[in-house]
Amino acid sequence: MPVFALAEAPVFPDPRRSAPDGLLAVGGDLSVERLVQAYALGIFPWYGEGSPILWWSPPERAVFLPGDGRLPRSARKALARRPFEIRRDTRFAEVIAQCARVPRAGQDGTWITEEMEAAYGALHAAGYAHSFEAYRDGELMGGLYGVSLGAAFFGESMFSLEAYASRAAFQALLDTLAAWNFQLVDGQVPNANLETLGARTISRAAFLDRLARALQVPTRRGSWAE
Repeated sequence: MPVFALAEAPVFPDPRRSAPDGLLAVGGDLSVERLVQAYALGIFPWYGEGSPILWWSPPERAVFLPGDGRLPRSARKALARRPFEIRRDTRFAEVIAQCARVPRAGQDGTWITEEMEAAYGALHAAGYAHSFEAYRDGELMGGLYGVSLGAAFFGESMFSLEAYASRAAFQALLDTLAAWNFQLVDGQVPNANLETLGARTISRAAFLDRLARALQVPTRRGSWAE
């Protein structure tokens, strides 16, 4: 399968033409217009420092559908004893910066480059990207960020400075999106951590079908801060 070189215009090839590992295209930019177009087609950027921009549409997708999502019993008990204060869209830039910098077990470095931070900051300013934040005594202890289009939310990354902080933010995300009748939360590539949270794995074709239906709903654009 070919890997496509993107032109200056924010246009993508059919995601079903991705290589077996999910790589679809290379190049382009991270403008708001191009990123919105990519997510609407089930495509996302993922690359490292010093690499050209790489665009992906994996053959299998980790997703949370309505009613999915569960915290492990240990997390539920801990959060019941000491709940976090949850806020939305109040410190987006700090959330993405922490996601880029907080070390993760088994992971060397980060794919969230300065270019990515700036691009998703612009998406946030345009009302498409959002953060859920967990606080303890007024201090940001964990959170997550992602992109919202229609009735779909595309999760990007999360971090914790205290045990269960990111889990609290994730539960708040699911509760909020359920109340707003969202149809789909995308976790991108399946992995063990997402499985422990209740994600299911579906094919690209099934994902794109669900995404098309979710995009028929108007986007809840703008700040989600309470």
